[in-house]
Amino acid sequence: MTLQQLFGVPLPIIQAPMAGVQGSALATAVSSAGGLGSLPAAMLGPDALRAELAVMSAQSPRPFNVNFFCHTPPQPDPKREAEWRVTLAPYYAELGIDPETVPAGPGRLPFSHETVDTLEEFRPAVVSFHFGLPSEDLLARVRRWGAKILSSATTVDEACWLESRGVDAVIAQGLEAGGHRGVFLSRDLNTQIGTFALVPQIVRAVKVPVIAAGGIADAKGVRAALELGAAGVQVGTAYLLCPEATTSALHRAALTSEGARMTALTNLFTGRPARGIVNRIMIELGPISPCVPDFPLATSALAPLRAKAESLGRSDFSPLWAGQNTTGCREVPATALTAELVQEV
Repeated sequence: MTLQQLFGVPLPIIQAPMAGVQGSALATAVSSAGGLGSLPAAMLGPDALRAELAVMSAQSPRPFNVNFFCHTPPQPDPKREAEWRVTLAPYYAELGIDPETVPAGPGRLPFSHETVDTLEEFRPAVVSFHFGLPSEDLLARVRRWGAKILSSATTVDEACWLESRGVDAVIAQGLEAGGHRGVFLSRDLNTQIGTFALVPQIVRAVKVPVIAAGGIADAKGVRAALELGAAGVQVGTAYLLCPEATTSALHRAALTSEGARMTALTNLFTGRPARGIVNRIMIELGPISPCVPDFPLATSALAPLRAKAESLGRSDFSPLWAGQNTTGCREVPATALTAELVQEV
């Protein structure tokens, strides 16, 4: 089954949900162009989610995807939190920040019954998840209105796990992908492989449609993924410079710099591995640190450093999420970029 048949959209393109750099405007533009636009909802409370869904429902009659994280909130670890703040202490001193004023907080909430209450008002055609799947009772509520359910797999084992729990399609997220890894069965990053090695393995292992994600930035990449058996592709990084994205000026500058060729997986910003452009804190602390609190508890300690540095025109402590292939990033409308992605299909 093709992505077009599964979702009722004209094009085999999903715009990847990218929390922090987009809202409804980008998703609506992609859906209007014939792809499947995606709204990242992991950082939205009920009121903000309702407002975004109202805009999307009013602006485009075509299907769209709403994406959520489904992590299990960790138990706070005061010792680890203290160690992390000691590590950051020189940066607090440098920027004149009193560490005693830095609050602790989760940053991102998992998918919940309260969230489903809001979703039911709009009944989106597609609901997708990162970090596995929520509980079966939550999934049952989503399925009740006929929504298709997707989730990301970074290994064949994860893809089979998702299929066994009834997903309608699997997103095969290769190592090249920007933002958070969807890994959920293992914390061993050695299990992670590239998109064009992962896609055919998952295609052979499962019967549901497979969507290729990671490093796909142009029409040739789309065609290659389809030839490997993918039903469609998910593209994120290429959309970051589109005017409909909310990508910050500092992030946009980084994407067009020579530094964009150097990305790494890091847990410094949130506590889970995610790919971004290498910046100062990743260089000085190393991209992966054992003292970082578990996701999403790491976020609050870095927030004041990020805000202060950005006010000075610096991205030293900012998560500059991007995949390994930034060559498709251009300042063109999302509708035009979506059309270009299928020129050779």
